[in-house]
Formats: sequence, C-alpha cells, structure tokens
Amino acid sequence: MNAVVKKRLCWRKDLAEFRGLSEQERTGFLLVLEWFENFRMRHDLEAGRESAKIFWRTEVLRDDRPRQEWQIHQWGDAIQWYLKWLEACAELGADHRSLPERVRGAVRSACARRGLARRTMLCYGAWAARYAVFAGDAGAVKEVDTATRFLTSIVADEDCAYSTQKQALNALAFLFKHVLGVEEPVFGVRLKKTGTRIPVVLSKAETRHLLEKVDAEEKPEARYGLAARLQYGAGLRLSELVGLRIKDIDLERGTVTVRQGKGGKDRMTVLPKSLIKSIAEQIEHARALWENDVAKRQAGVYLPGALARKFRRAAESFEWFWLFPAKQLSTDPESGVMRRHHLHEKVYNEAIKRAASAAGIEKRVTSHALRHSFATHLLEGGTDLRRIQDLLGHEDITTTEIYLHVAMGEHGMGVVSPLDCVA
Repeated sequence: MNAVVKKRLCWRKDLAEFRGLSEQERTGFLLVLEWFENFRMRHDLEAGRESAKIFWRTEVLRDDRPRQEWQIHQWGDAIQWYLKWLEACAELGADHRSLPERVRGAVRSACARRGLARRTMLCYGAWAARYAVFAGDAGAVKEVDTATRFLTSIVADEDCAYSTQKQALNALAFLFKHVLGVEEPVFGVRLKKTGTRIPVVLSKAETRHLLEKVDAEEKPEARYGLAARLQYGAGLRLSELVGLRIKDIDLERGTVTVRQGKGGKDRMTVLPKSLIKSIAEQIEHARALWENDVAKRQAGVYLPGALARKFRRAAESFEWFWLFPAKQLSTDPESGVMRRHHLHEKVYNEAIKRAASAAGIEKRVTSHALRHSFATHLLEGGTDLRRIQDLLGHEDITTTEIYLHVAMGEHGMGVVSPLDCVA
C-alpha cells in the first residue's frame, strides 16, 4: 500500500492570494515573515508560537534598534497571520514546511540513519537548505545541473576558503546519493584553491591582558577565565574545551586527554601546572552540580550513540560529567530529554570577544586565537614543530607549518629588519 502523502501548503503563495490586505501591507507582511523564517531556520526552531516569541523578543524588541509604532503593529499583525495560517495547516493535516526546511530535514534524517556526527548533520543540513533556496522549487532541486550552477556560484562569486567549497560539494553529494537516490552525481565544477590565511595570534602581553579582562567581568558562577586559561595553556579547539569530561583530566600526571577530536582521533596534551589547583576546585564545583542532579533524578549527561549503548549507566556517573557544566538544565535537541549540557560555545566565545575589546586588542579575536597563540608561543620558545603538531592534533605537518609565518625571534622567522641595523 502506498504511503499517504501530506498535502503541502506554502505561506508565501497563500499570502499572495489572501484578501483584505493592500499591496503595501502584503509587502510588509512578506518582509517580516521572510525575516522570521530566516531567523527560525538559522536557530533551528520549529514553526509555532514559541519560536515567534523568541523572534519577537530577540530581534524585534532590541534595545539597540528603536522601532516605530507602525512597524510594531504591522509586524505583530504579520506574525499573527502566520500563526493562524499554521493552525489552518494543522486542521487540514497539511505539511507547512518550506522547501528548504523539507530538504534540510531529509538530509538530517539520512545523516542520523548513518550515524554521522551531529556537527556533520547540521553542516550538511544547512548547505542543503541553502541549495533549496537557490533552486527555488522541488523539481529543480533534483537536477544535477542546478547543483552544478549552485556550486559554481559558491566558487566564483563568494570569497570563501577551499575547505568551505569542499564542504558544500560534500553536502550536495550526500544529498544526491542518500536522499535523491543518484548513485554517482557528477558536478561539473572545479574548486578554487585559496591562498594561505595567516592566523590571528596574540602576543604574550596581549594574552595576559585578555585573560585579566575575562576575569574582571566574570560572575561567581561562571568559569570563563579558567576555561580561557586552559584553552590557551593546552591548545584546545573550542569544541574540545567545552566538551571535556572529568575523566579527561589527570591532575597527577598533568595531562588533558582530548576524545574524538577533529577527524575522530584522540590525543593527549599538557595541563598547565599553574592551573592544577584551580582545575581541582572546578572538579569539586562540578561534583556539587552532579550530586544535585543525581538527588533530583535528572537524566545523565549526553553520550554519543555507540557509547550510550555500550555503557548503559555511564551517563549518570561522575567521571563522564562535564568539567565545565552549564548552570541550567536544557533540552537535548536530539532526544528531547531535559539534562545538563556543557558550557555553551557561543556564550564562552562572546565572553572572549568582550574581553579582547575591553583589553584594547585591535585584532579579530575569537577563542580560537588562544589556540593559535599556544602554538606560536611554543614555537617561539623552541618547541619542535612535530611535537606541536601532536599537541594540536594536526593530521598533516603542513597545517602546523603555518605558525612559522607568524612566529618571531630566534625560533620563528629569525629575521632582523635591515632598518634596525642602520646606524
């Protein structure tokens, strides 16, 4: 028996045919609803009243963007129209999702069935949704020629890195193979190699000032200062830092173990001696939160699928608890279970950016600059390049060699400007 296919409705089409609106009002509704849809897709929110409230609170009622009264009224009317349209879709049992949302959902489902990492699933889904916007309709999405034109536009019109181009290509190859059933899609596009990009590196003085400013704004319950020192002192990626678990820290040996780093590889790096006491205190802080969660019978922390199946009770044990746990519980986006997650990457990264601004550092500083600075300062101190490669977890030594371009002094460039030699 054939599966029942839901009727699909499009709010853009229904808005264009909706009576009772002037052309000016219709244009205004379209603008704000496109804005809302883009916001919802960007933040991975389901269509409905809750996502509308979040949009209204974070985008419309912003302190830095004063709105005129007529705008508030018109935008409010547009959102109300959309919510009523969703109710009508529910009554009809119709699929209200837009083409980009449907394509993204199909790709994510295919990724989940194949056990791909969540980051890969989100990345492929985002590229698929963007491709669907480019294609415009469901028929065009299925055409290899459309995908070729999309990829060509990415390469020719956007100043993006080679890795980004390859990411888009891989995402579309996955879409065609595992969602659309095209065994060997051939995209007639040649990716463009991009030049080496010099990383943002802080001097030792800038690093010290940055860390001081992170401490200065820190609230008692936050651990941004300690996290920043650990990231710089161990050379961790952002995801590796926030994903650390209690068992990954060895205070006696002075090591940090990174599990499932980039490329799915484990590695070991150094735990700064100056942080051992603070890390021990942080472990006790995490223990207090864990004991509180256990007493309240909260669900254990998140574990990847294979580990969760192999170690049934591990999620509830302290050794698997986060080193930097979040202050509040949140809903797991995959399982829908309410549990404690780790420190949010964006929250921590924003704290680093604020600290850099407060320190007067006139560079484009993100948390990753601390990892770059770790490698550069080690190189300047005489550490062997291959040892730095191991600590950073680079698969290829050429990736580590980029720090030769920014390191200074005897073990870096080793060059003295001729101007400094002129009497």
